[in-house]
Amino acid sequence: MAERSTAAVDVADNSGDDPLTAKADTAATDGVADKQKTADTIAEATEKKAVERQSGEKPSLTAPELHSGHKLARRYRLEECVTRLDGFSSWRAVDEKLRRAVGVHLLPADHPRARSVLAAARSSALLGDPRFVQVLDAVEENDLVYVVHEWLPDSTELTALLATGPLEPHDAYQLVSQVSQAMAAAHREGLAHLRLTPSAVLRSSTGQYRIRGLAVNAALRGITAERPQRSDTEAIGALLYAALTQRWPYDSDAYGLSGLPKGIGLLPPDQVRAGVHRGLSEIAMRALANDGATASRQEPPCTTPDELAKAVAAMPRVKPPEPEFTAPPEYQRTTYQQGTYGRPQPHPAATQPVVVPPPPLHSRTGRALKWAVSALLIAALGLGSWQIADRLLHQTDTVESPQPSQPPVDDDEKKPRTGEHIPIVDAQDFDPLGDGSEKPDQIKNTYDDNPDTFWQSDWYATSDFGRLKSGVGVVVDLGKVQQVGKVTVSFIGDTSVELRTTADETSRPISFDAYSKVAEGTGTTVTLKPGQPLKSRYLLVWLTDLPQSDDGRFRGRVVDIKVTS
Repeated sequence: MAERSTAAVDVADNSGDDPLTAKADTAATDGVADKQKTADTIAEATEKKAVERQSGEKPSLTAPELHSGHKLARRYRLEECVTRLDGFSSWRAVDEKLRRAVGVHLLPADHPRARSVLAAARSSALLGDPRFVQVLDAVEENDLVYVVHEWLPDSTELTALLATGPLEPHDAYQLVSQVSQAMAAAHREGLAHLRLTPSAVLRSSTGQYRIRGLAVNAALRGITAERPQRSDTEAIGALLYAALTQRWPYDSDAYGLSGLPKGIGLLPPDQVRAGVHRGLSEIAMRALANDGATASRQEPPCTTPDELAKAVAAMPRVKPPEPEFTAPPEYQRTTYQQGTYGRPQPHPAATQPVVVPPPPLHSRTGRALKWAVSALLIAALGLGSWQIADRLLHQTDTVESPQPSQPPVDDDEKKPRTGEHIPIVDAQDFDPLGDGSEKPDQIKNTYDDNPDTFWQSDWYATSDFGRLKSGVGVVVDLGKVQQVGKVTVSFIGDTSVELRTTADETSRPISFDAYSKVAEGTGTTVTLKPGQPLKSRYLLVWLTDLPQSDDGRFRGRVVDIKVTS
């Protein structure tokens, strides 16, 4: 199995050469024992030897000597070198034209792998799949070849996540599901990763996993494989194994994780750590190439990312953990004993208050006190009744004899008018968790009052957007801040939808976190009524679960949106 040896060399590497991972690698491995640092050095040396053996080149290449502040194409300003290895360097940089952070790979134009890196970068850029960190530019100029890609400061790489412990079953399920589906899509376009390590997988703040270095990371190192699909599938299995156990599924330490004991082979994850989800443990074993595991497996192995994605989809969905609620303290009744009201009392040891009956009044003084209190109560009730009756009679006289100078006020003038139609001035498709756009040319169909036209989303493999994101939607603009009573949305097919709003009155927010949910519902015609009075200019109609169309795929279709006061 030639590809097995290539994958083993690849996954054992811990060089941290990607610009997006160097900082997280350092944080994840702080405090690791000296033996871990030694293992990392050995792993780096192993990779260098593997690169030399596969490409036949000499190890005398040096990375371009550039410095912080250097500009490429008068646009990309280099900020910090995070990796320098085998004749190439990786940098954190700033795109001064768009004012955003980017990552840059640099190598000499005469580097033996320069042409393959350019080809890999351009092929990856053509894929345009938002599940991958996007290649933004691939250029050869001034004896340099450089590749510019996205920099995601709000994402955390898997290496750092695993440094704190294994993932929860739901997170591990999302990891293997999203990564396998993304790699299956890449292989359908003829693209392989071949270096799918924990440092190549990022999790965003919204829980979406993204993969960086598609084709490019392997090209930078000259890594190839006879069976690329098998290599990437095994790598996904290794990621899942590490997510479940916080152990690397080989007998060498890597990525801040301890390897398995030597000489015992590959144990299933549920035998390495207690409490591991059994279905996910089986999925990991089906993806990993190991003779011992193959002999004990009941299900057939998964040899391609597509087979792995189908195996994950076929298993029962792992639900997220239920939120924990703190029980409120038990209600304590307070009782007052005779003669102790208003005086501080010591707290009894028992949890339940003890009710002490008042002592019997048998003396002559007690009987006199009882009659005095009764007389006072009767007098107070009589006085109160007289005052209430006088007040009621006074109000009756006022109603029967209104003054001419104070005409009654019409109640309708006090109440705001409701039920009036509020026209929609403009609308915009909203996909902040994906590629940023979903059929923008059809967006006017959502408020044209034509039941024969509609706006539709992209298609997805499942009703929950292929587990790629939490939803897509339409932002409507009312032109100014107005009182909103309800929003009625018509769909083709039963659709789950939320109504969200923002406090921003001047511009349409582009971040999903800027909108807060005020109502939700499901159906073909859904009326969304906020629980409290709502004044807003921008309203987000957010689709969260899609119906199945005739072709078997899932997409949302909005026929009409109406807003009333």
